Amino acid sequence: MDRVFEIPEEPNVEPISSLEEDVIRGTSPRFTFPFGILFSTFLYCGEAAAALYMVTIYRKNSETYWMTYTFSCFMFSSIMVQLTLIFVHRDLAKDKPLSLFMHLILLGPVIRCLEAMIKYLTLWKKGGQEEPYVSLTRKKMLINGEEVLIEWEVGHSIRTLAMHRSAYKRMSQIQAFLGSVPQLTCQLYVTLISAEVPLDRAVLIVFSLISVTYGATLCNMLAIQIKYDEYKIRLGPLEVLCITIWRTLEITCRLMILVLFSATLKLKAVPFLLLNFLIILFEPWVKFWRSGAHMPSNIEKNFSRLGTLVVLISVTVLYAGINFSCWSALQLKLADSDLVEKGQNWGHMGLHYSVRLLENVIMVLVFKFFGVKVLLNYCHSLIALQLIIAYLISIGFMLLFFQYLHPLRSLFTHNVVDYLHCVCCHQHPRGRVENSEPSVDAEAGQSIV
Repeated sequence: MDRVFEIPEEPNVEPISSLEEDVIRGTSPRFTFPFGILFSTFLYCGEAAAALYMVTIYRKNSETYWMTYTFSCFMFSSIMVQLTLIFVHRDLAKDKPLSLFMHLILLGPVIRCLEAMIKYLTLWKKGGQEEPYVSLTRKKMLINGEEVLIEWEVGHSIRTLAMHRSAYKRMSQIQAFLGSVPQLTCQLYVTLISAEVPLDRAVLIVFSLISVTYGATLCNMLAIQIKYDEYKIRLGPLEVLCITIWRTLEITCRLMILVLFSATLKLKAVPFLLLNFLIILFEPWVKFWRSGAHMPSNIEKNFSRLGTLVVLISVTVLYAGINFSCWSALQLKLADSDLVEKGQNWGHMGLHYSVRLLENVIMVLVFKFFGVKVLLNYCHSLIALQLIIAYLISIGFMLLFFQYLHPLRSLFTHNVVDYLHCVCCHQHPRGRVENSEPSVDAEAGQSIV
């Protein structure tokens, strides 16, 4: 469970003697209004309503193919959203018939949002004072460049709100990459070949684009929290703005290139796109089989081997959906109980963006030389150049974030500049590296590069 608590910038702390290490007692975490939960629920309901309305429009126009595709995207993402919320809240082991019924009619996010709001209002009426704490949370924190261990007392209500936030973060990613991405791609393709943008389709496109951008931004934040689970993470407005610009440019350019490529080659583009997705989907499983490791058994204590397999397949599908449109910020590792590689793997990130850039250039060139002029009344060369430049700008914002704005960049043994130096400057003599022996502390703290 993600512990999304807020503490003051300069917390009132008091040291506690410990046999192993000094622990600083932090002030009780403040409860905050669940804006993220409301926004995720609004996106879910808005996109669902817009998609169902477009289904009726396609049906009236006898466009069976687009009607089926739009409805399938809506149903698949909605079902996965319900399963995600049920899994996080462990509702199958609880007696909550109303919640299960709301999930059955695909309105689970609405009832969960109401539960979170009721919990928040109850806590607000008490003035933030609640029953004695039910658990203690310890997190490392960088204060004035020094690493300290802080302990918080967490009450039942704040813990419940944190669980709701954690569930909605995962729900937003499921909705974004398993529903909004294929939905947005479909609607952009229909708009391109029909050369018209009706208001109803424009609304669905806007909801899908916002959902994808929001889900990708959360993907970065959750990746940082998972990799550095022992640390209290702070992301300021500048960091969030940089991530949002980076992800918006990256996903928009990628999807536009896919749409133009598909509109150019029609059905001939399907094998290329399908092969691309299958490679991403089976890559973690191939590494798992080659490692000879056993299936992790502690994902959930009540799960059978079949249940664990279903969870792993679902995680792999989500991982493939994310990497198909943007970088997942995590490397899946099925042999690990945490299912992710927690090291800062610059090589994986560099390989992903190199391959994606090459793919995008190839697809843009196919559109430039084989694209039909009827599709757009604009210069194909100018469109191709703008898309590639925008994608390169997104990579620039990504490098800017990791080099200067990452909240825990001081923990990096190597940063972006070091990695680029290693890749681009192989001609430097190695004698200096061989003669210099790293210290024991440096070897112990070195990340995977």
